[in-house]
Amino acid sequence: MHLIKLAVGAKTIADVQAWQKARAKSHPPLRHRTRNFPKRAPEILEGGSIYWVVAGVLSIRQRIVDIREAQQSDGTACTDLVLHAKLVPVQPRLVRPFQGWRYLQTADAPGDISDAPGSGSDLPEYLRRELAALALI
Repeated sequence: MHLIKLAVGAKTIADVQAWQKARAKSHPPLRHRTRNFPKRAPEILEGGSIYWVVAGVLSIRQRIVDIREAQQSDGTACTDLVLHAKLVPVQPRLVRPFQGWRYLQTADAPGDISDAPGSGSDLPEYLRRELAALALI
């Protein structure tokens, strides 16, 4: 079981990397804070990832290392999704906007882009995004 989430404000994968690097440095460990605790947390912790939608395209994933109950600075309950630092490019897929996060079944998750020739890993991000928009990859 996985989660899917919009990387709000990010236009490129580099934007997500910069945002996460700054967050991990100022508030370790690397985590994404969300309002709701996933009811299917045990399934997610069995190897699940968070799949990030960057500028309308499902582009990368990160392994979810832990899910913790937390509190906002005003005392409001929230959840921290503790993330592995590595961003893994996945086969791009167009995604319509949505709020919050959604569950993503393992069977519906896009495959990773390998480093093998012809896999698309050698293409620049903007070109992968354009080809995905045209349904060519």
